[in-house]
Amino acid sequence: MGVFSYKGRNRRGDLVTGTLDGNDSGVVADLLLNSGITPVEISVFRGGSRAADSRSGWFKRTWGEQPITPLDLMLFSRQMYTLLKAGVPILRSLAGLQESTPNPSFAALLQDLRESLDSGRELSAALRHHPKVFSAFYVSMVQVGEMTGMLDETFMRLYNYLDFERDMRDRIRSAMRYPSFVVVAMAVAIVVINLFVIPAFAKVYAGFHAELPMITKLLIGFSGFMVQYWLLMVGVVVAAALGFRYYIHTVEGRFKWDRYKFELPVVGSIIKKATLARFSRSLALSFKSGIPIIQGMNVVGMVVDNEFMRSRVEQMRDGIERGESILRAAAAAQVFSSVVLQMIAVGEETGDMDGLMFEVADMYEREVKYEVENLSAKIEPILIVALGILVLILALGVFLPMWDLGKAAMHS
Repeated sequence: MGVFSYKGRNRRGDLVTGTLDGNDSGVVADLLLNSGITPVEISVFRGGSRAADSRSGWFKRTWGEQPITPLDLMLFSRQMYTLLKAGVPILRSLAGLQESTPNPSFAALLQDLRESLDSGRELSAALRHHPKVFSAFYVSMVQVGEMTGMLDETFMRLYNYLDFERDMRDRIRSAMRYPSFVVVAMAVAIVVINLFVIPAFAKVYAGFHAELPMITKLLIGFSGFMVQYWLLMVGVVVAAALGFRYYIHTVEGRFKWDRYKFELPVVGSIIKKATLARFSRSLALSFKSGIPIIQGMNVVGMVVDNEFMRSRVEQMRDGIERGESILRAAAAAQVFSSVVLQMIAVGEETGDMDGLMFEVADMYEREVKYEVENLSAKIEPILIVALGILVLILALGVFLPMWDLGKAAMHS
């Protein structure tokens, strides 16, 4: 039960305002209509003084609001499926979710959705006002669910889709945790050795007035450069990182970087297969929901989150618009394996494109899971070799002069 403020017109057309208690704005609207008032505006009654509102706004600006996470969106999709499957109206479902969600930001979003529905908008139109939370694919799927009367099933498909995305992110994050730790530890060790350890040995070697090996000279020279110009090196690294970030945010830079991702050693195949799995499942969902193939291609192109892959999807769409078959358009894109092309050919012949694309997505997802599980096993040998080379260079550079001086002392 909440308190709502309202503005409306009575039977004489006079403007009236006030507050009413109700479970949601729909209940308040019914109460007003029953009392002879036509509601014009209904909103949650905030109450409190302006000073309190000012303090609240200052607090939010200072500390920030709790973000809406992918997990919130997953739970929303699953709960909407359950409620709609049980026959609960959309407005009442949103009201129940608003009361039960622990995230105040998501509760405010649900309140905005309810107000949009109260004003006569469809759910997909209300979702479109929050592009940072609901992607174009999510909104399009909901819109198709509204058109086909399968909104509950649509939310379940979206939940499964988001669950796969979350699972892949967690697997990759888990697989990269150990290699990332080793790389950071190696970087810290290199900095400490060059700034503190090698300069100390350099002072000792300088007192011997002996000819040093070339590898030792290189280490001492690089260490001296780091000690003298460490601030410049930090600036160069920061400038390079900012420049790279700016470049990949340009149209050309983003396209080239997204294309290069597929060719990266070790992780390139994982990125490519994960992107193709996302494309295949998105296209299968659009086929299953009854979206026309051209519209489905437009929607899927916005989902893949890779400019190079998006260009290939647009190329496929253009080919289909010219009258080409899906198989020929997919072959021209040059991103699918021969096995996948054979499955697409069978899907076209049997008219079961959605089922075959689901199988393609499952195949890519299984390959991604397998490669992610073995990602650490692939990276660890590379790290071990790199660490061994680093230790060998340091050992030869630091201890070889001592070995030579020791031998000279023994012969004298």
